Amino acid sequence: MANLYSRTVNKFMVVAAASAVALTSLMTVSVDAQAFGQTRSQQGRDGGQYIPTIWVDPDGCEHWVMDDGAEGYMTPHTNRKGIPVCRRGNLCGVMNSDQFFATDSHRIHKAGKQRLAEFFQSASATSYIITGHTDSRASDAYNLRLSLNRANAVAAIAAQSGARIADVRGYGERLPAAANNTAAGMAKNRRVEIICIQ
Repeated sequence: MANLYSRTVNKFMVVAAASAVALTSLMTVSVDAQAFGQTRSQQGRDGGQYIPTIWVDPDGCEHWVMDDGAEGYMTPHTNRKGIPVCRRGNLCGVMNSDQFFATDSHRIHKAGKQRLAEFFQSASATSYIITGHTDSRASDAYNLRLSLNRANAVAAIAAQSGARIADVRGYGERLPAAANNTAAGMAKNRRVEIICIQ
């Protein structure tokens, strides 16, 4: 019986020692990574670096994001009570695409660039979400691409004006502001919306 007890204690001590060695090596790896400016959570599988950032959805709610280009991770940013952290956001600008872009184009004419620059320089938001929209005359895939290109063109003007862009999205014809069965309705749908995050 004493012999069995002795062997059990010895096995326990060996396992404890092995665990301590494993923990020490894990801590060493973590310390080595920190010495090079990365934590283990920031290192990608291929040795690349995760870049942590905050993504703000159109409702103004924040998400923690980690992405190394190959895979990503996102989780809602919550306070200590588990309530999502959301900024106040409102639609602060709607631009008719016909006034800024030629048909089937995402290049903004000179006067339009000036008007947009003035808007972003005078607005007092901390960041912006830019969304592009189209009417339903072309294919869904074409409209998605066109709306995203137009939203990116507006976002580029915003960035040149010193504004912080939280997100850029293209919805194509999927979120119409009016029915697409009249010329006036289609004109309302050809738009770029700017959401201001306060």
